[in-house]
Parts: sequence; C-alpha cells; structure tokens
Amino acid sequence: MSQTRHVPVMLQRCLDLLAPALETPGPQPPVVVDCTLGLGGHSEALLSAFPTARLIALDRDKEALRLSGERLAPYGDRATLVHAVYDELPEVLDRLGIPKVQGILFDLGVSSMQLDESDRGFAYARDAPLDMRMDQTTGVSAAEVLNTYPPGELVRILRAYGEEKQAKRIVSAVVREREKEPFTNSARLVELIREALPQAAMRTGGNPAKRTFQALRIEVNGELTVLERAIPAAVAALAVGGRIAVLSYQSLEDRLVKQVLAAGAANTAPPGLPVVPERYQPRLKLLTRGAELPTEEEVAENRRAAPARLRGAQRIREEER
Repeated sequence: MSQTRHVPVMLQRCLDLLAPALETPGPQPPVVVDCTLGLGGHSEALLSAFPTARLIALDRDKEALRLSGERLAPYGDRATLVHAVYDELPEVLDRLGIPKVQGILFDLGVSSMQLDESDRGFAYARDAPLDMRMDQTTGVSAAEVLNTYPPGELVRILRAYGEEKQAKRIVSAVVREREKEPFTNSARLVELIREALPQAAMRTGGNPAKRTFQALRIEVNGELTVLERAIPAAVAALAVGGRIAVLSYQSLEDRLVKQVLAAGAANTAPPGLPVVPERYQPRLKLLTRGAELPTEEEVAENRRAAPARLRGAQRIREEER
C-alpha cells in the first residue's frame, strides 16, 4: 500500500486549531497526542509544523504502527508510538510519566490503510473476508457477529450504529441465510442486502450496504463505547491552555463529541447564584462554531473527507479537587 495516496483530512485546519497550545514556549517541550495514528499523516505534519513538540501516537492496529514507524523514523525520539486503543490514553501517559499534555488530536473512523487493504473486510465495494477488526490480534470478527448474535441483538446494532431503517428486513434475511451456510465474505452480505431492501430504499444514500457495514464495524471494535470513555479522558489529560481537535465521520460519533465538549464548556452553577463559584465555571472554551466541514476543494481532492466534521476546544481551567 503506497503511503503517497494517504491524504490527511482537514490537515491545515487541525494544525491551526492546535497551534496556539504547541507554539507557546514553556520550561518543557510541549506534548501532543495523536490518538489515531493510522498511516501517520497528521502525526508527521504535527512533528514538522511544531519542531519543539514531542509526539505520543496511539493505534490499535499493529500494521499501522509498523508503517508509521518507518514514516516517522526521521524524527527520532521526538515520536513515541504505542500499541493501544485511544481510551487507554490515561494509562499510556501515566506509564510515560507525562502528567498533562498541550495538544490532542482524534481522527475517528477507519484509516485509509484499512479501507484500502482488501483482506480486512471494511469496504463493501469489493469481496473480502468479513473481519473488520482494527486490531486483528483480539476480539470477534464481523462474520462471528453475523453468524452468532441473536436476531434481536442484530436489529439493535443495525438501528443504533447504522441508523438503518430496514434493520428488521435485513436481519430476517441474514438469519435465514446463515442457517444454510455461515457468512464468511463481504460480497454475499452485500448481495443479500440488495435483495432484502425495497426498491425505494435502494434509491437513496449511496451503496445500500453502507449502513450495515458501519454498524458491524462499530460493534466489532466497540467504537462508541471506547469513544465514550476516550473523549472525557482526553479532556482530563489537557493542561490549562491545552487544545483538543476531533474529526468525526458519522453523526453518532459527532453527537458524542459534541456532548462532551459542550458539557465542559457549560456553566454548571445552580440558577440564581449572584456570584458563580470557581468550581461551577466552564472548564473548556469551544474553538469551533458547531462542527466545521471540509472545503469543496478538499472534498474534490480527497473524497474520504466528505463526511468529516471537526470540533475543537481549549482547556481554560483545572478540575476542582
């Protein structure tokens, strides 16, 4: 897989959001965490744009860590790459003896490498084994989910994680087919979904399998559960003045990020207090008005940027003990 094809999404805007926290001189070099290393495009840009910064980069995919390690080798010990899921950030920082960090970046969703490697089963556009694990050393595959989950649980997953209105219809077809022969490959699932959906549903929203594949991927990797822990943990790891930037690619992720950042930016005082005590003051200041979208030019250059939503916030005070 050629790394030259990998174009980091909304790269300049992410750098601009984080810059004030990473350019301020201090007694120690600023630390920036890339929670979703992938092929290292954002990480390389961070190291290049902020020459005094130290980078900590996390990924659960060992192949991504290997490829990024080669890409970031010229930066020597300024880059520390860690095999970890991003909700493990507090443990990683603790192990490295880093109490607080100045910048944090999340680029959620599936990395270009995982989409482009046909044997991982993330893409519905070509036939591949139904795996979808971001870390192939652990957990259940998408095939196991399809073949073993009770019908009611499959319906819940497709509705909750794929926002699939035709979940019951698709699951009935899956259950009927899996009794004949277990699912192993993506093409059979795509074909089944095409046959199960009414014609009207086929005419909207791109490939009809898209929502089901998204739902399976989120379930297999526990993505929303992990994210629910990861975003608050990241906010807690920020030093005062530190900044966080989060790129989401679907509404479930974006909603979760929005809730955590909005809660941090809210005044939590009971109504009617003449003076708001420090402990009720907001901990965060929002840096984006709503979610920022990629420009038309960027989408034209990199179609994977199209669904991206970027939110940013700055830490403005410590937690009250």
